[in-house]
Amino acid sequence: MTVSAEPESAQAVPARPNVSSRLLLGWIRWQAARRRAKALRHPLPVPEIMPEILPEGGPEAVAASEAERSPDNMRGAAAEQASFLVALRKAMDTPSFPIRLSSLGLRKVLSLSVPGAAGPMRARLYLPYGRVRGAVLYLHGGGFVHCGLNSHHGICCRLARVSGAAVLLPDYRLAPEHPYPAAVEDSQAALRWLAAVSVRFWGGKVAVAGDSAGGNLSAVLAQEGAAGRGPVPALQVLYYPSLYGAQVFPSHELYAEGYFLSRASMQWYGDQYIAREEDWTARRFVPGLAPDLSGLPPAVIITAECDPMRDEGAAYAKALRAAGVPVRYHCYRGALHGFLNFYALMPNGKAALRLGGRALRKAFAA
Repeated sequence: MTVSAEPESAQAVPARPNVSSRLLLGWIRWQAARRRAKALRHPLPVPEIMPEILPEGGPEAVAASEAERSPDNMRGAAAEQASFLVALRKAMDTPSFPIRLSSLGLRKVLSLSVPGAAGPMRARLYLPYGRVRGAVLYLHGGGFVHCGLNSHHGICCRLARVSGAAVLLPDYRLAPEHPYPAAVEDSQAALRWLAAVSVRFWGGKVAVAGDSAGGNLSAVLAQEGAAGRGPVPALQVLYYPSLYGAQVFPSHELYAEGYFLSRASMQWYGDQYIAREEDWTARRFVPGLAPDLSGLPPAVIITAECDPMRDEGAAYAKALRAAGVPVRYHCYRGALHGFLNFYALMPNGKAALRLGGRALRKAFAA
């Protein structure tokens, strides 16, 4: 593990994934070979899920289908996209560890409804044993397109245990059905609700945390709070966040293919979430480009070395520090994007959750 706020932009060749990452990548390649063999024997009417989380042929295949402009072809493309999204979300909203076993270390896990920007929103509330101090809004990753209450259940269980805080996981609206700024507005509504509940039961402090797309949302909420447009978090915990929109970083090219998350996948996710060209530079989508970062809440930023988005987190950590914001930055050697979801098999995942949880506990005790 390194502790540095400098993007590793001078790196000329990709780093070697660590042992657990290599095992995961090997398993992905094996699964892909099995799927290809099965598809040759039994062709499927809908796209399969690729190991790198996109349909066979990548986003380009979807784009090619959508390029046909006749009404019949457009209806067919829409049906294919809908079928693909159903399959993708089913595959990706699965727990990384059995839900009941993950919940054993907590006093209670509640399924509830909280206010969203467009109406009630499903959520889970995780309550640890002992005195609960503070509340964390955890915003899941998944490119704004998939994942949800099941995929990040174990992550929230561990974070609640280590932090000693209540953790709320909201099921915010997903793209492309609900493009930007739906996810931001749902997250903001959930944070307002949680802040009011925290005042009543847990001492009043709140924090934001999230991974990947959820890290983006968490950074945005921290900026909104500092600007007086919402509750002010005591801490922001950002796991391998997406922060700079279309801006290109060296790690995007260095780890463009073969490291779980691909550059093509990143572009595809962005295209699903951003429906209007002008929103690629919108304030609530690219927190890294904010002109003034001073006065923001303290941050813990965690990245993975073998991740195309690594340099985004490192650059934001450097920018926050230059603006006078307290920052703790860690880059895990040989780790892949999404390693938190594999915490049951990857020691770095457990370590990163402990790091974030202990920082939260300290922030709420201050």
